Amino acid sequence: MPNEPTLLFLHGVGEGDPAGKWRTALNRSLGSIGYPDLDKVTVIAPKYSHALKDWDVDEHLPSVTLKRPGADAAKKNRRDFERRASAIEMRLGRHDRGEGIVGGDALVGAAVALPTFAQAQNYLKSTQIRAQVLNRIISSLPQEGEIVIAGHSLGSVIAADLLVRLPAGIKVSSMITFGSPLAHGAFGVEKLREHLKDPPTNLGWWVNFWNAPDLVSAHRGVSSAFPWAVDFRIETKALFPQAHSATEYLANDAVGAAFGFALFGSLSKEVGVAGQSLDIPLSQAEQVGLVALRYGHLLRARLKDDMQDRYAGALRLVQANAINDMVAARRAAGSEVPSIVAALGFDPAEADVDAPTPSPGHFLNKDEAAVLMTVLASGNMIQPFEISIPKEILQKAMEDLTAELGLSSQFGADVFAAGKTAREALKTSTGMNWLKWSAIGAGAVAIVVATGGLALAAGAGLAGAAVITSALAAFGPGGMVGGLLTAGTLVGVGGGGIAFGLASPTTSAEALEAVVERQLTVAILRKLQNLDHDPAIWRALVETEIEVRRQYERLDEFSDESAPTLKELKRKLAAIERALDYLKEKNLASNPHAGAMSEG
Repeated sequence: MPNEPTLLFLHGVGEGDPAGKWRTALNRSLGSIGYPDLDKVTVIAPKYSHALKDWDVDEHLPSVTLKRPGADAAKKNRRDFERRASAIEMRLGRHDRGEGIVGGDALVGAAVALPTFAQAQNYLKSTQIRAQVLNRIISSLPQEGEIVIAGHSLGSVIAADLLVRLPAGIKVSSMITFGSPLAHGAFGVEKLREHLKDPPTNLGWWVNFWNAPDLVSAHRGVSSAFPWAVDFRIETKALFPQAHSATEYLANDAVGAAFGFALFGSLSKEVGVAGQSLDIPLSQAEQVGLVALRYGHLLRARLKDDMQDRYAGALRLVQANAINDMVAARRAAGSEVPSIVAALGFDPAEADVDAPTPSPGHFLNKDEAAVLMTVLASGNMIQPFEISIPKEILQKAMEDLTAELGLSSQFGADVFAAGKTAREALKTSTGMNWLKWSAIGAGAVAIVVATGGLALAAGAGLAGAAVITSALAAFGPGGMVGGLLTAGTLVGVGGGGIAFGLASPTTSAEALEAVVERQLTVAILRKLQNLDHDPAIWRALVETEIEVRRQYERLDEFSDESAPTLKELKRKLAAIERALDYLKEKNLASNPHAGAMSEG
């Protein structure tokens, strides 16, 4: 963060706030939460109200200077941007883009047509006026350096328009908009949505605030038009039109916190532990276990009353056992225990001692996270205890977790959306229910381990084959850590042993359906998150179908037609075939013309 940050403030319609009331309101909110005021900030607040009314001379629009990166660079830029956006989301609160209100677009359209908003109409419809405003703003800026852009109302439209036309030497560390009408289609000036389809490479993060009583925002944020932006809802006591004023927004502590962080950085006085970089790195198994514990604590925080108390008690014991297992595995290997693991240990016999809360984990990339988050969403973090938690709480806690991990809260929402789509495709109604998932424990897991199937898991979703094999040797397939690794292996990869184990008559159809449902969920989640499809999922399903069909053909020749074993095998085949059909229909098959033996 520069020593003397630069803030560019872009006003909306009207006279441009010549008295600087916006600055007074922002200073007040910054001070109330412990930040310094704007005295040491370079503020650029160009006045262009007269330029919105008419033009003096013919001017050309500033050229588009923002260059589109290549495919690989674009992926990296998007991933890096999402990490920054997730960090902001965790700092300021939960992303809320709103659902809009009935007739909201019509209200915004009618408001823009009023004489009060004539300046907005001029900017949207007159290239000359738009050019005049943009040129005036650009002429007030330095040619290089970092700036923070703030835009109120029409100023948010100008800010977005400006992003793609800034001098190449300027980087926008952050952009904060409020009272924005950008979600309304009428404000998409000259291919603006096309230009900003992806996060621009010159922008650190974009936060938008909307006020529920503010009719200009029509009860929604800008992420409906620019999905990579982060929206936050505030709700003031003021009614429209005061609810739309810049001073009303800037007096809000959440808005002040966004400006404070953008201009001055974190308020945290915490100092990192000396020598932390020399600490022992976590193993793959420990990383999985700590992420799972973090999810459990996020769930506990969202529960209330008796359910929260019961869940906290169960989680306390599960954590004690999990950390003890990690410590024991390290000592058995003759290795020191990582400090982050040791810090979570405690004596469960001391009733007054609470389980330490795990800190937010390190960032994960989406490829790493797809299988792990699917397994966590369908798992029971407090097994063997059983507490039925409402789906909406499970999802919100998952959104909290994925936001912390740099994946965005939308990733967590997409995990549950993908699960719903998978159930619909498989025509099951049990849902992502840990009770169903636990059926794997006595069936498939035992078969997989007995046949050495896990050793064939060369490309496992949670870890490689050697890691899984050694981890299971230390933790076993039961317990939290071993169970998560086993479940992730079953979902994330194929292999002859795994396919044979799932096809075996000793593995129930319900257990196989649970695996197939999660495999399909991962494939759908990857598509929702614009990740390349994973051919391993298709191969795993095809290999399992081959083994199930072999079992069926072997038993069908001599068994009664109504034999329960044959019924189970038919049920398994039906689940696999529906999953394969869905993948082919959605172009997610490795080879849409091959695979299922039932096709000939």
